[in-house]
Amino acid sequence: MSTDLRAALNHAIADELDAALSRIAHCVNQLSEEQVWWRPPHGLNAIGNLLVHLAGNVQQVIANNLTGAPDTRNRAAEFATRDAVPKAELLRNLTDTIQQAKTAFAGASDARLATVVRVNNQDWTGVQAAVRSLAHFRGHAQEIIRATRELLGDSYQYAGPK
Repeated sequence: MSTDLRAALNHAIADELDAALSRIAHCVNQLSEEQVWWRPPHGLNAIGNLLVHLAGNVQQVIANNLTGAPDTRNRAAEFATRDAVPKAELLRNLTDTIQQAKTAFAGASDARLATVVRVNNQDWTGVQAAVRSLAHFRGHAQEIIRATRELLGDSYQYAGPK
């Protein structure tokens, strides 16, 4: 891959992760600790569970996958968590995980990004895994925005375009 294309790809992946993380943090910082762990009806997840889940997905699918680190993810536990982990800790963990993923992507060889491996019960190239995880991350970011708007009503503060 050309140096320019690789730099553009690294920038695009990092920018998308950072933009979605920024939206999530903007929402979570408007909420109380109780609101972060409020469970919507009909079996939907608390925002706190979504933050734990997103960190697990990005760690597994991007960071560990691209560095060859062992996959120790327990996906079911992400949704089973009922402990009211403080929102600052949830955001710090997610931010650290995003940084690890950006570093792993930027440091992965072109061959590693193009090689098909089994991750999350799917056969994906490193690029496919990163793109799938990004789409997943953005989807849950939108879910968190919607839940925040529902919880806050007219007091929700719009963040502007990203």
